[in-house]
Amino acid sequence: MRSLNINDPDFAKRFRRIVDDRRESDSDVAIQVRDILREVRQRGDKALAEYSMRFDSHRLSTDEDWVISTEQCRAAYDELQPDLRDALELAATRIRVYHEAQLPADRDFTDDAGVRQGALWRAVDAAGLYVPGGRAAYPSSLLMNAIPAKVAGVERLVVVTPTPKGESNPLVLAAAHVAGVDEIWRVGGAQAVAALAYGTERIRKVDVITGPGNAYVAEAKRQLFGVVGIDMVAGPSEILVIADKDNNPEWIAADLLSQAEHDPSAQSILITDDETFAAQVEDCVDLQLATLATHKVANESWTSHGVMIVVDELSQAVELADALAAEHIELAVAEPEPLLRAIRHAGSVFLGRMTPEAVGDYVAGPNHVLPTGRRARFASGLSVLDFMKRTSFIELGDGALDKIGPAAVALAHAEGLPAHAKSVELRLK
Repeated sequence: MRSLNINDPDFAKRFRRIVDDRRESDSDVAIQVRDILREVRQRGDKALAEYSMRFDSHRLSTDEDWVISTEQCRAAYDELQPDLRDALELAATRIRVYHEAQLPADRDFTDDAGVRQGALWRAVDAAGLYVPGGRAAYPSSLLMNAIPAKVAGVERLVVVTPTPKGESNPLVLAAAHVAGVDEIWRVGGAQAVAALAYGTERIRKVDVITGPGNAYVAEAKRQLFGVVGIDMVAGPSEILVIADKDNNPEWIAADLLSQAEHDPSAQSILITDDETFAAQVEDCVDLQLATLATHKVANESWTSHGVMIVVDELSQAVELADALAAEHIELAVAEPEPLLRAIRHAGSVFLGRMTPEAVGDYVAGPNHVLPTGRRARFASGLSVLDFMKRTSFIELGDGALDKIGPAAVALAHAEGLPAHAKSVELRLK
């Protein structure tokens, strides 16, 4: 864990190192992924079967080896403890309601020149959702990806998920039932992303791929962007907590560790205006780490990427937050609204002392799939718009071409495109 004070002579240099810290995949991963994509594109299901056996010890031979049925998902849902079923349903309802409010409206109007113009929003035909297996199997992520797709109107929603040694996570299957997933294939890794993008003998290709995964999955999505749409290239989790001394240090320590336990490369940062409070939080982090079931991962993350920054006043945190452009920002202060309005770059912001980031991972409603790696400077969290596209339309009424056509002719000639000009000129009176 690194400690910085804004008054340190070398603060700017040390802070820049934190901002520039690259915690994502290297060129070796890119090369391996490129080879996997090529194999799946050329050999389809045979390549999938070989990779599944090699990486997951799962043999793909019979139909049951390939597919998890909707009946199995329903059975997993029925077998859940009532409190877990209720939790899934509550999360799904809140996520659905929030994303229904994101649905865009079509536009259709006629301007003063008599030109009718507008746009129609339509869902993609098919979307693919990657769901990790093993330690990182999260039903909450399935809900966060699948429900916006269904709200957008996607007709075919396909899940790919690795099943190591043939085992699947019952809670993930139950979440698939709640979300209304249409197909679930027992394949994972970069090879599963390739199957969704290119299609194989069994798996029909999709138009958009979303969902979290390891470095290989993220790299596969990056390389396949253009063949399909993607949500984003996700990297390790991040949390920035901006807190004053009036907070409970145990709460803030737990908030920092909530992201550290995700991944050894996750990053947790505290900015505070009180040096004593920073020390208290650090002590609480150490105490909580000692009893945390995810100690190994969280400790490596905190040791390698944890940061404590002390400023003179919290208004100085705004510039630092914008440079970090973090995935999650908690504003644990009495009056968070001024800081919310001042900070320009953040994936999602959590306001006040009683709004831990963890609640946003499950039941708040807004999507927890958010830009990482400083991409909040130009990217947004997952929404229904990631599963939709906009088609514009134009219609020229009586006299409209006479009003605007000559300008088009002039510009076409200026660009050296006489056929463009002639297609307009022939229609002019």
